Amino acid sequence: MYPTLSDMIRDLLGLDIPLPFPTFGFFVALGFIVAAYFFTEEMKRKEANKLLFSRLVDVKIGEKATTWELISNGLLGFVVGFKFVEGVFHYSALVENPQTFLFSGRGNFIGGLLGVALFAWMKFREKDKEKLATPKMVKQRIHPHELVGNMTMVAAIAGILGSKIFHNLENLSEFAADPIGALVSFSGLSIYGGLIVGGGAVIYYAVKNGLTWIHVADACAPGLMAGYGVGRIGCQLSGDGDWGMPNDAPKPEWMSFLPDWMWAFDYPTNVLGINLQEDFHKMGLESITGNAWPTPFYETVMALTIFAILWAIRKRITVPGVMFSLYLAFNGIERFFIEKIRINPDYHFLGIEATQAEIISVAMFIFGILGMFFFTKNKNRFIPKATEA
Repeated sequence: MYPTLSDMIRDLLGLDIPLPFPTFGFFVALGFIVAAYFFTEEMKRKEANKLLFSRLVDVKIGEKATTWELISNGLLGFVVGFKFVEGVFHYSALVENPQTFLFSGRGNFIGGLLGVALFAWMKFREKDKEKLATPKMVKQRIHPHELVGNMTMVAAIAGILGSKIFHNLENLSEFAADPIGALVSFSGLSIYGGLIVGGGAVIYYAVKNGLTWIHVADACAPGLMAGYGVGRIGCQLSGDGDWGMPNDAPKPEWMSFLPDWMWAFDYPTNVLGINLQEDFHKMGLESITGNAWPTPFYETVMALTIFAILWAIRKRITVPGVMFSLYLAFNGIERFFIEKIRINPDYHFLGIEATQAEIISVAMFIFGILGMFFFTKNKNRFIPKATEA
C-alpha cells in the first residue's frame, strides 16, 4: 500500500523523494480535475445545441483595490506564509503527517507577516494596472463552461463537508472517540454525502447564475462517474478502510491470469495502520487469511464502465433529464451491490436493516427510474425557448 505518493514513487521507481501528499488526497483531487474536464466539454456541447446560453453581465472596471480586498488577501497571505515557512524549516514533520501539520496551530509568525505583505501587494498591483481615471461599467459575456471552475470549487468545498458529515453520522462511535481526527483526516469520506451536499450546492450556484438546472445536471453526469472511478483508485492504493468483508475463498480458475489482489487482498502497510485479520477479529468476523474483497478496485472498474456507457450515448439522448436519471439509476445499482461485500454499520429503522449507502442507493435507483419516466413524458418542458442575451 502507498499511504503517500512518496511511498508509491519509492516502490515503482526506486527514488526516495519525500513529498507531503497523501495518495488518497491526490487521487481525490485528480478525480475532481477529471470530472471538471468532462463537465466542461458537455457544457460547451449544451451551449452549442442551444440548451444553455451565455449572458451579459455588468462589470465595473478601473477601480483601485478596496480596503476589504487588501485585508482579505492579506489574511490569506498570512495563513499561507505562516504554514509555508514553517513547512520549509520543518519539512520532515510536514511529510510525516501532513494533516496534523496543516490543521495544527504551529507555524512561523514572520512567514505569516511576509505573506500578508506579499499577497496585499500583489492585489494592489493587479488592480493598479487596470485602474482608470474614472471607473466605468462594461458588459461582459459569460459562457456556461466558464463557470465550471467555480462550480468545481463549490463542489469540492461543499462535497468534502457533506462527505465528512455523512461519514461521521454513520460512525458516531469513531467520531466520539476522536472528533478532531475524524474531521481533519483525508480518509473517512462518504461519497453520497459529498454527492448530495456538493451536488445541491452546484445546482444552487448554477441557477443563481441563470443556468437551467436540469441541463447542468445532465452535463455533469458522465464526469461524476469518471471522477468517482479515479477517486476510488486512491482508496485502493492507500488502503483507506473502504475494503470489503473477509474473503478466504480461493481465486476462481477463470481469474487465474489476473493478480491475486484483484480477488482478495490484505492491504499491507495501509494508511490506517490496520492489520486486517486483527480488525476482522475485533468486529467478530472470522478470517483465516486476513484477506478482504478489494471493493475500491471493483468500484473503479464499475464506475469507469458506467462512465464509458454514459459518454458513448450522451449525444443520442435528447430528452433533458434522462441522462442524469440514468446516472442516478446506474450509480444506485453499482453501490447497492458493492455494499453486499463491504463493511459498513447497519441502520435499524422500521424493521429494515441496511447500511446508509444501501438506503441512499435504493433511493437513487428509484429516483432515476421515476426521473426517466417523468422527463420522457414531459420532454418539451425543459427545452429552452429563450434566446441568448
